[in-house]
Amino acid sequence: MAGLDLSLVLMLSVLAGVREVSLTQVNQQGVIAPGDIIIGGLFPIHEAVEAVNYTGLNSFSSFQHPVCNRYYTKGLNQALAMIHAVEMANQSPMLSSLNLTLGYRIYDTCSDVTTALWAVQDLTRPYSYCDSQTNSSQPVQPIMAVIGPSSSEISIAVARELNLLMIPQISYASTATILSDKSRFPAFMRTVPNDEYQTHAMVQLLKDNKWTWVGIIITDGDYGRSAMESFVKHTEREGICVAFKVILPDSLADEQKLNIHINETVDIIEKNTKVNVVVSFAKSSQMKLLYEGLRSRNVPKNKVWVASDNWSTSKNILKDVNLSDIGNILGFTFKSGNVTAFLQYLKDLKFGSEAKMNNSFLEEFLKLPEIGNAANAVQEQIKNTHLDMVFSVQMAVSAIAKAVVELCVERQCKTPSAIQPWELLKQLRNVTFEKEGVMYNFDANGDINLGYDVCLWDDDESEKNDIIAEYYPSNSSFTFTRKNLSNIENVLSKCSDSCQPGEYKKTAEGQHTCCYECLACAENQYSNHTDADTCSKCDTESLWSNANSSKCYPKFYEYFEWNSGFAIALLTLAALGILLLISMSALFFWQRNSLVVKAAGGPLCHLILFSLLGSFISVIFFVGEPSNESCRVRQVIFGLSFTLCVSCILVKSLKILLAFQMNLELKELLRKLYKPYVIVCMCMGLQVTICTLWLTLHRPFIEKVVQPKSILLECNEGSDLMFGLMLGYIVLLALICFTFAYKGRKLPQKYNEAKFITFGMLIYLMAWVIFIPVHVTTSGKYVPAVEVVVILISNYGILSCHFLPKCYIIIFKKEYNTKDAFLKNVFEYARKSSENIRGLSGTDPHSKTDNSVYVISNPSLVPEEKQVSVPEIDNVL
Repeated sequence: MAGLDLSLVLMLSVLAGVREVSLTQVNQQGVIAPGDIIIGGLFPIHEAVEAVNYTGLNSFSSFQHPVCNRYYTKGLNQALAMIHAVEMANQSPMLSSLNLTLGYRIYDTCSDVTTALWAVQDLTRPYSYCDSQTNSSQPVQPIMAVIGPSSSEISIAVARELNLLMIPQISYASTATILSDKSRFPAFMRTVPNDEYQTHAMVQLLKDNKWTWVGIIITDGDYGRSAMESFVKHTEREGICVAFKVILPDSLADEQKLNIHINETVDIIEKNTKVNVVVSFAKSSQMKLLYEGLRSRNVPKNKVWVASDNWSTSKNILKDVNLSDIGNILGFTFKSGNVTAFLQYLKDLKFGSEAKMNNSFLEEFLKLPEIGNAANAVQEQIKNTHLDMVFSVQMAVSAIAKAVVELCVERQCKTPSAIQPWELLKQLRNVTFEKEGVMYNFDANGDINLGYDVCLWDDDESEKNDIIAEYYPSNSSFTFTRKNLSNIENVLSKCSDSCQPGEYKKTAEGQHTCCYECLACAENQYSNHTDADTCSKCDTESLWSNANSSKCYPKFYEYFEWNSGFAIALLTLAALGILLLISMSALFFWQRNSLVVKAAGGPLCHLILFSLLGSFISVIFFVGEPSNESCRVRQVIFGLSFTLCVSCILVKSLKILLAFQMNLELKELLRKLYKPYVIVCMCMGLQVTICTLWLTLHRPFIEKVVQPKSILLECNEGSDLMFGLMLGYIVLLALICFTFAYKGRKLPQKYNEAKFITFGMLIYLMAWVIFIPVHVTTSGKYVPAVEVVVILISNYGILSCHFLPKCYIIIFKKEYNTKDAFLKNVFEYARKSSENIRGLSGTDPHSKTDNSVYVISNPSLVPEEKQVSVPEIDNVL
């Protein structure tokens, strides 16, 4: 029973308190003007500086309004902008033609949510209470729309109240993104863009200046947290990191709590030495305290402060602080239009009469100690005029006026309740109005988005700042109106130094992505811009790069070039060989009937020289950039040419063997088989068959061998078997020549072809035996040079052994190039051979004449006393 009594007492106390609050409510309106259509106004004429304490049970019955004793001059300036705009609208032909006027009831929000809600309650009550100035109950003309308030935090609370009656609310400065949600705030509209655009513009500014390590400061509440959420979302998208986030308390009344947070913020800024850019959505009074705290600390003076529209024009915060002590301030302000008429209105305003007539705010303003008189009041108001705020208020009034006109064209609006708030709301959502020749309208979210001006603060005490850039939301870009911004552009705000081209960023686990170390790109990788996240790979088929490279380089084609020293030397030797061939060929043709030429083979000499010419010419196809055609031609030309050469030498070897063969039966068989040109054709025919099959079945082709920094162009022989078969066939012929010639190595010295053939073939075989392992183990562009060297050795070996001795005899030893000298040499060889035989057998050599192969076909050429068995001259020649 005692508990029930206590509950009843509490309930009665609450009801009594509520009734007391209702009956003792203080009327907050300060400016009233009659009209056919009434517009409400909510402006921060004051700021609350003392907290409301609720202690004990009796706190419910002792409600206290916040003490609003700090006058806010800018709030009064905004209220005057509304008054002027209403007066201008009433004078316009648009309303005059309908004989309509706009009235207003303006309230002070005291920059406090609770006070603003009391004002809304007073704006929306149908009747005044008995405690009104007239002390009588009388009907109150309802308002059709509300302009304001400026603070997003207050606007959110007010909008929830006005939503109940669908009274349109047009704010001139509230930018919280949440207010664009028409499902939650259907009656809210504004003449400024929401913070989504502002945060996007701020991040774009950070990105353009490469400020990737920043801090953010906000005031606690829906506005601040919404702005921070939007800002962080955009920074993450652009690769910008937020080093710290500071949330200051919303209430300014609890100074102790606020100072604690300010000191903590100063500590955070001082600790983060690399953060030289700070974005702030805080209140101007909070920033003033913060700057005063930073002034006494060892904080770099080159910081950049990016101010939101919440305080971007509040230069009064520099009253006790020099701008040089804190750095540079970049403020985002709403774009404005021509407000010259308002400035003239302020100059012409009669403060004394206006204050006495219907504006208690002006009356209080004049009584401020720092004002004192109307002249000072005018100057102070002009000083605190923010063009963007004034223009936004004017647009709100113009939109309401145009919507009223459109509704009242077909109805009598001078009759009370002729239009309802929700009708005006619907009309406002679709209205298009004009100001200074420019047409404006609200978008689907109820916003008017004109973009932003970016201003740079200076030390001038006036509230006007230097506009350095304009931001256009349509293309998310800045247009700078001032070029010399070195004090801004030179500011660095990065956690880590930029990685140069050729490097990439590596972030340690658990760290911000903006804090990293720079590592060099590996080989065949590159980065061509600063702060690359990764290195790009080069296309190793055609490109390459060194480590720490900023670009890929094209791989050059590598082959046995014409201009290389080695190639020039080999080509010179080949050219010299060709000249020797031509010279020898001419000499041999001139001496074609001489015994030396006949002994060397006669017409076969010219055929050998011709084949060597083809072999020398084939060297050309081993040098220079290879192609499919050159790869096929070079081996075939060499193979056929040298086969022809060795075939002719084989015929000579057979001829020698035939001339000096002691076995008569074998000699007779060889004589029948000895058909020089048939043998040459048969040997050539087999090589032609091999080459034809090679080119048909496995033709050589150009091959690109990708190397680290180059592409090697080389000839792939198509089939190593066919290549080996071609060379092997030549080697086989050379071995046969060597074998036949070796047997005749002891022939007469002056005309010993067998000895020269033996040496020539021996040089050839040794060269190609060496070539095989060298060719297999060598790689690169000099592989063709190896074969060229072997070809030249083989050619010069044959020239040296077969033709140079003959040329020497023809030119310098002409006495040996006669028939008598030849027969004498043969006779001496025959005589010595006979003596050797006699010494070995102990018999007279003449007794063996019938069985000897040495028969002089023309004995008269030799003296009788010297006649012995000699080889037939016809066989030798």
